[in-house]
Amino acid sequence: MTQQVSIGPYTLESGITLPDVVVAYVAHGTLAADGGNGVLVTHGYTSGPSMLSPGHHVAESSWAPLLGGGRPLDTRRHFVICSNMLGSSFGSTGPNSIDPATGRPWGPTFPAITLTDIVGVQKRLLDALGVRHLKAVVGPSYGGSQALQWALQYPDMVDAIGVLMSGFTFPPNLSAADTLARLAQSPEWQGGNYHAHGGMVATLFATRMQTMLNYGLDRLFADSLPDAAARTAAMEATCRGWAETFDPYSLVVLAQAAESFDVRGRLGDIRARLLFVVGSTDKVFPPAEATRQLLTQVRTQTRYLELDSPYGHMASGVEWKRLEPELRWLLDDTSAAA
Repeated sequence: MTQQVSIGPYTLESGITLPDVVVAYVAHGTLAADGGNGVLVTHGYTSGPSMLSPGHHVAESSWAPLLGGGRPLDTRRHFVICSNMLGSSFGSTGPNSIDPATGRPWGPTFPAITLTDIVGVQKRLLDALGVRHLKAVVGPSYGGSQALQWALQYPDMVDAIGVLMSGFTFPPNLSAADTLARLAQSPEWQGGNYHAHGGMVATLFATRMQTMLNYGLDRLFADSLPDAAARTAAMEATCRGWAETFDPYSLVVLAQAAESFDVRGRLGDIRARLLFVVGSTDKVFPPAEATRQLLTQVRTQTRYLELDSPYGHMASGVEWKRLEPELRWLLDDTSAAA
């Protein structure tokens, strides 16, 4: 069940202060008395904290099978938290939130944020929940960027990070300017006043369908729905549900934050144990020799896996069974000595 916490005013890296930041999250397991058994799961660009909840199918597919007693995200040992990113649309402060200065949704007036801000807000959430130490931060895609940022921003708090279907900098096809230009071309945009005119469901639906096809959704649905018409209908239903809940300007805000993310020159500063997974057919973060070379700069214990999978960018969710041993290694308290 998604919950919300107000962390009060938060001053962004830009110097702008958001007056009252709310963070949505889900938590599983029991927090240890010393607050030292936290595991933070970080979600992708267009998804949210429901990636740990049964019945939800976000961009990376569900991680619910990885959660529970005896599972890799072991709720008998760990207090597992997944928070909605600052700037996103699933309960945390973002463009669809009310600007107290105007009484209307922020929309395009929402200030620019960075990965530093996103992770800083997560840290404030964990402080409010009593989490003092993280056994790991792990996530796919944009979640992998957050994991890397955690290792560099709060090195004393994190034992290990899992970076899945992600990279050390933003993907070249994620441009905030291009995203804004596409939104502005839509008749639903209304000069950025889309909230007052019923939103941008049609535009977001079309955008989501194209994105999911690029991510490999058609290949995933083909396994269970061989009939092409039934497969299209299922994909349309999934994309429509997202389009009815996601705020279009969140796409811009989160893309801007991703554009400024680049840790290639800081990999030697990482002190956390590192799991790095790429997918053989991932078009967003494809396997690259340059990535393997950059990993040699990391001085800590590192495990690299190129997952041979037909599911493209969605492999981190679909292939959860094959990721189990890697996540168990990441979260094994004894692996640092292995």
